Amino acid sequence: MKNSELAAGQQTNQHRQHLVLKFSSWVNQKKLPFWVISIGMIVMLLWAGSYKMTVPGADGIVPLVNNSPLISWHFKLFGVYHGSDLIGLTEVIAAVLMIVGMLKPQAGIVGGAIAVVMFFVTSTMVITTPDSLVNVNGVNYMSFLGLFLYKDVINLGASLYLITRYGHMAAEKKGKH
Repeated sequence: MKNSELAAGQQTNQHRQHLVLKFSSWVNQKKLPFWVISIGMIVMLLWAGSYKMTVPGADGIVPLVNNSPLISWHFKLFGVYHGSDLIGLTEVIAAVLMIVGMLKPQAGIVGGAIAVVMFFVTSTMVITTPDSLVNVNGVNYMSFLGLFLYKDVINLGASLYLITRYGHMAAEKKGKH
């Protein structure tokens, strides 16, 4: 009796493993990670970029930019509102290049590279922006502002992923011609 129960349990486990592998293969075949990440990135860049071209958007990034040794020069050179417009325009350009990258993958690679630079800079702001950490009972935690900035570490990884996917698309396209 125990041997048959053991055999049935092993079959159930093998069936589950087969289903998990099948699901994983389906996700890969449909290119779901690429579609979700690219569409999400494009929408976010268009939305955030256009918001930075408004007075509240520009005012909102002043403490982030002013405290960053990598980009604080930007507002000194261009002023807050023109500087914020340029940052927003850079985000919109990266998004447009990613959209064009659906048909011409090299453009997506360039858009991804722009995003990598942007998100690298903003990722470092977690360290340089006051109030990004809050001390609770002697332990530093990320505040809401810190978590808002930290999400750009994930966006940095997503941008690197998109560069590789657009690169694969370019190689596939080149191989077909």
